[in-house]
Amino acid sequence: MSMKSFALYNPKTLGEAIRLLDSKDVFHQKTKILAGGQDLLTEMKEHIIEPESVINLKHIPGLNYIKYDPKTGLKIGALTHLSEIAENRSIRQLFPALAVAAESVGSAQIRNMGTLGGNLCQRPRCWYYRNEHLVCLKKGGSNCLAASGENKYNAILGGGPSFIVHPSDTATALVALGARLTIVGAKGTRTIPLSEFFVLPRDNPRNENILQANEIVTEISVPNSPRNARSVYFKFREQVSMDWALSAVAVALELKGGVVQDCRIVLGGVAPIPWRVPEAEALLKGKTPSAEILQQIAEKALEGAIPLNQNGYKVALTKALVRRAVRYLTESATPPSYRDVNRL
Repeated sequence: MSMKSFALYNPKTLGEAIRLLDSKDVFHQKTKILAGGQDLLTEMKEHIIEPESVINLKHIPGLNYIKYDPKTGLKIGALTHLSEIAENRSIRQLFPALAVAAESVGSAQIRNMGTLGGNLCQRPRCWYYRNEHLVCLKKGGSNCLAASGENKYNAILGGGPSFIVHPSDTATALVALGARLTIVGAKGTRTIPLSEFFVLPRDNPRNENILQANEIVTEISVPNSPRNARSVYFKFREQVSMDWALSAVAVALELKGGVVQDCRIVLGGVAPIPWRVPEAEALLKGKTPSAEILQQIAEKALEGAIPLNQNGYKVALTKALVRRAVRYLTESATPPSYRDVNRL
């Protein structure tokens, strides 16, 4: 069955896009925003969503940029392509976890089309949600079909009533880097910590973030810090390329004389949101990482995990990634690349 016909709008300014959104029936899912299109067009082709109108942001100038300032930090426009982020010299040197995460997304063709804003806002990859013939909780059904079905790829932390995992690699890295998100809508502009952008299913079973239907993500900012300059993103996936994370870990830490001064640890691929583990961070601060300390941190990071009947392997896998990421950052003197960390 072919894709349903829709009206395409190409606003030339952000204000025009906001006015279009405000005039359309966005709250009943009849209008959608198009950025890179990697996720939206897939949903439309598979008849998961069938909007009547699509508002294309690609013709709006000023939403694709990477700006670095030693005083204010890093600013990235929401329409910046993932390939630009992965290849940017300042990001690779000063925010390496983000570069590695961006480089880990899909194929070169996908990274050349996909945008940072779109990557952060993409919908779940759970096969029950992606099956056009099934009505799961995310699509208005009464329960999560993965809970008692095929759940090899689903959540072990923060799940219920839906057990999706958030599919964004860059989200995990950016939360570890303390990023902030700017959102523009008819009521004005707001900037929030990225960690507050995502929501658990228990708070909102239908959506993965707080973005209103008549709002647009415009910018992501990341502060300068010694912690962010020493950061890494480790991703384990089933296929060598073009696959989402079975488990992932982003770590950023400040090290002085071999002692951890500050750190952030965020898990990906195991929860409905990027899953920060402050108790594990607290355990690492003030310590010189040893094999014993690394094991304690890994255990603490997965404390409270409740695997479903097919995804218990994620517990041991994620513990191993936590140990590996922290060890890498305390032993390596050079910023990582995606190829480097995936050879370890």
